[in-house]
Order: sequence, then C-alpha cells, then structure tokens
Amino acid sequence: MAITTAKWTIDEYHRMIAAGILDDRRVELLQGEIVEMSPEGEPHAYFSSEAGEYLMRRLSDRAMVRLAKPITLPNNSEPEPDIAIVQRLGREYLEHHPYPENIFWLIEYSESSLEKDLEIKRKIYAQVDIPEYWVVNLKRRQLIVFRDPQDGEYASRSTLTGGIVYPLAFPDTAKSAVIKYSRSKSPFLRGI
Repeated sequence: MAITTAKWTIDEYHRMIAAGILDDRRVELLQGEIVEMSPEGEPHAYFSSEAGEYLMRRLSDRAMVRLAKPITLPNNSEPEPDIAIVQRLGREYLEHHPYPENIFWLIEYSESSLEKDLEIKRKIYAQVDIPEYWVVNLKRRQLIVFRDPQDGEYASRSTLTGGIVYPLAFPDTAKSAVIKYSRSKSPFLRGI
C-alpha cells in the first residue's frame, strides 16, 4: 500500500499561518510539504549571525540581507534560508516575501540539517533558477558553492576548505563582496 501525503499550496500555508495554526512550530514549506526546522545550535547561530552582519555592512547600498526570513518560490515552497541576499524593494516586501527574481544568492549554515540543505533545498532552489546557493558545512568546515542552475539542477558545484569566493551578483565590488573562507580558524565567511 502506497502512502500519499497531503500537499499544501503557498496560499493554504499562508492561511494556516494567519489562523495561528503554526504559531508554536518552527516549520517551512518545501515542495508542498510542511517540514519541521532543526533547532539551531550555538555554532550555527553564531556563524550565521556574524556572516549576516558582515554582509549587511558590505552590501548595504546594493542589496538587502535577510536573516532567517521566508522567501516565496513557485514550486509551492517557502523556505527560510539562514541568509538571503535580495534586491532592495522597500515596502513591496509588505505584500510578499522575495521571489526568485528578487534573489541574488542564498546561504545555509548546516549541522543537523546538512542532508536537507544539500539535497532537498538545493533542488528546490535550482528548479526556480536561484543563481547561487552556498552551504556551510559546520561539521567538516567546508563551503559548498552551487551555481549555474540548468534544468532543475546546479551545473556547478565547488567544495572549498579555504580561499576566496566572489559572489556572482557582485563581481565588480571586490571590497564589498569578497568572502574569505577559512577552515583552519572557523567556518565563517568574512571580508578581506
């Protein structure tokens, strides 16, 4: 006997949120399924907050940096990436969360959620052509960079343990967008 799960649309998910049904739950909508989010450990919270603050300072005039806020995707997904670097649309975000066309790149810090971030979320983001997706593997101290979405998959995947990464969205601003990733000191993204 096959088990079929109920799938939810974004509108149905938003109605559940508005009705307070999900108030005491840390969840996100992934391809129509409401999925529990892993609790954040101290390293996850620390490194994602530090990187978010750094990116806010460096990209303040070029992009908005959203920390652990939803994005709305047309594949019935409303994930909450640790960091979303998006277009500055001002009050338009009162009406909707960022859509794929508003997103420059996404960053996830992963410890217990590594499989979900590398498999499920990677596919969800590639399907809607998010141009760049980074996963910081806190256990192995690696930065995994996905780029070039094609036919629902990322054509490029790089695994780094040190060095410098230039985000695709800001190649002309070395000081404001260069990220130095160091395995030896910490799995933290920072400027040089």
